[in-house]
Amino acid sequence: MRHEPRRDSRGILDPDRLLRQVRFRRRLPAPALRPWVEHYWLIDWDLAEPFDQRVVPHPAVNLVFQAQEGGVEHGVVAGVDTGLFTVTLHGAGRVTGVQFRPGGFRPFWGRPVAELTGHRVPLAATHLPGPDRPVCPGTDDERCRRLDDLLTAASPVPDPLTAEVTALVEEIRADRGVLRVADFARRHAASTRRLQRLFLDQVGVGPKWVIRRYRLQEAIEQAAAGPLDWSRVAADLGYADQAHLVREFTAVAGVSPAAYARSLATARR
Repeated sequence: MRHEPRRDSRGILDPDRLLRQVRFRRRLPAPALRPWVEHYWLIDWDLAEPFDQRVVPHPAVNLVFQAQEGGVEHGVVAGVDTGLFTVTLHGAGRVTGVQFRPGGFRPFWGRPVAELTGHRVPLAATHLPGPDRPVCPGTDDERCRRLDDLLTAASPVPDPLTAEVTALVEEIRADRGVLRVADFARRHAASTRRLQRLFLDQVGVGPKWVIRRYRLQEAIEQAAAGPLDWSRVAADLGYADQAHLVREFTAVAGVSPAAYARSLATARR
């Protein structure tokens, strides 16, 4: 189990620009919560002009508390977003979030996680306990302690299916050789049908989507280092050909790989 949060920017489009505009950091939860929680994420901003940020989401549920300056804090449960997530920040504000591990929200939700996919549900509309005070105010330590208290009060119970699917998704994320569901199923002596049911119930999306999303996030990371031989990148990441990669990249990120690489190079100059 990790002793520090991930340092990568996988999924964040133009991460350098994000870090110039806001204070963004990750913190680990209390050790007892780490089987289910990837990390907490904290963002604070005070902007003279509105700022748009785009993210290619992970196969993960997030619990998000946001407080805009002078407004009331709102808490929502955000299911897996299968498209491009875009948010506009303005003025001053804070977000305090929980990114669950893929499959990690199932014990807190108690129902198939696919019910949440593509949806944002107010925390008050779920059976999860609400915080006894606003989450966003205070120091980083105070914000994280309130999240620890909130999630611990939900009393999650270890589930072997959750542990299994979490390990499977972590293998997909870490192993670039995982390109096809049928091959992955054979590796684990499972049927593709069982993996499909398991992933929909526990993660909220199917294994094919998870594989494609992690490989696409790798393509986005590689685009930042461009120029690249995109036909080679496509072959390495399991796409049928370069055109297939370009179509999927453009459909999710909103721009082609080459255009994205050029935009980052221009920003650096």
